[in-house]
Amino acid sequence: MQGAWEMQNTYERRVKALLAAIVKQREEWNGAHFDGTYADAKDQSRLFTAYKQRGKRDWVAEKSDLAGLLGNIKTKLNTYQLRPYQPPPELSLQALDTAWSGLMEDERHRSQAINNTIRDIKNNLRKTFADKANDFALALKTISVSISGLEGDVEDQREHTSQIAQNLPPLDQYLDIIASLNTQCEEANIEENDYTTYTYDELAYELGLVRSSVQKKLAFLENQLVARNMTNLTPIQLEEFESVFRHFDRDLSNSLHELEFSAALASLGLVYDESEMHARFLEVAGHGGHVTFEQFIRFMVDVTEDQNTAEQVFESFREVADGKPYVTEMDLTHSLIPEEIVRQLVEEMPVHRGPDLREDREVRKFDYVGFMEKFLTGGGEAGVNGT
Repeated sequence: MQGAWEMQNTYERRVKALLAAIVKQREEWNGAHFDGTYADAKDQSRLFTAYKQRGKRDWVAEKSDLAGLLGNIKTKLNTYQLRPYQPPPELSLQALDTAWSGLMEDERHRSQAINNTIRDIKNNLRKTFADKANDFALALKTISVSISGLEGDVEDQREHTSQIAQNLPPLDQYLDIIASLNTQCEEANIEENDYTTYTYDELAYELGLVRSSVQKKLAFLENQLVARNMTNLTPIQLEEFESVFRHFDRDLSNSLHELEFSAALASLGLVYDESEMHARFLEVAGHGGHVTFEQFIRFMVDVTEDQNTAEQVFESFREVADGKPYVTEMDLTHSLIPEEIVRQLVEEMPVHRGPDLREDREVRKFDYVGFMEKFLTGGGEAGVNGT
């Protein structure tokens, strides 16, 4: 009798516990809400999966055990011909089945809510990313068309291009938003998006191209303004110098660092030793640490003018020498060159050692050809402009 009574108490205690657990679970589900993020929805999905894999299975086993326990109680009471046991209505197997049916209904609704929420979040992420990406691509296209369609006065073009350049930083901020959305899409395992053909990587690459295009256009226009004012250079010279400058401007900064400057001059036939090259660079660059296009062109103007002056002096020497490969002091004096300049030339010019005319064999002859070579090749400066 004692054993049957204990079995009844155990049954009622376990049924109460199971019913309480079911009620608590249903209340948690009914009170649950989503914050709209994929991470939150996924966390709730993991908790739901854990419930089905552990908690629910324990309850299924407990429900089955309780049905068996009640059957054993009835069998034992019948064996000893004792009064049959009928659990209270709220603790009967029928009450447990009713509660279980409610749990299964709420479980189905909970599963649908989680799946629908995850589906909606993914779709919203796709649409949000697509809207931002499509707008960004349109902005890049608009800038590209605007740059390629520029024409008219160079000053106006430069002003317009400068305004475009000032509008590029906000695009970086907009791209950061797209990057954040892209990260959210990756976390949500979104691999396809029917609302856009663009990816974050493509947009970042295209922004780089647009930025480079604007920088190149702005540098080109600024260089054209510089070139327009260099009236002492021929169009061919300007084109050559500009082409060389652009070629060695590796970082598209519209300026040359020392190594770039040295290479650019070397390509134009102006070769200096290391110390002289460094001195030239410091002279041209000043305190800026780099040579701008205008500084480069002005330097080339000076070099060209020096070469032109040397060539003019050389032609003057040839006229004074009357076609001879040398000049005499008398030739220089008769050409009306100031006396002090004649003395300076006689002191600096090398003596001519080659063939000469009969009438000049008894006088000193000077090699003006050798004297002028160093100026024609850019190797010297003294005495040229004074001749």
